[in-house]
Amino acid sequence: MNEAQIDLAHTVALGLIDDEDHHAIQTIIDNEDPTLCSDFRRELRGTREVLAVIGASTPTPPPPSLRARLLAAIEAEEPPVAS
Repeated sequence: MNEAQIDLAHTVALGLIDDEDHHAIQTIIDNEDPTLCSDFRRELRGTREVLAVIGASTPTPPPPSLRARLLAAIEAEEPPVAS
């Protein structure tokens, strides 16, 4: 697989395909090269598995001071500064 095909598998896994992507996917699936189709499906599965692990992970809560800093920044009409 080339980089464009790998990127396309990632795009499919994220659910971000458009008409052009759909055509490219169909071309890969309809391709007579079974290795290309198999590699594409494997990349797609792997990406979906990684996304599932990331989605199931426990998020880190923001620091308690974040809310107060954001509200103070909004009140002062200044953009918040990341620390």
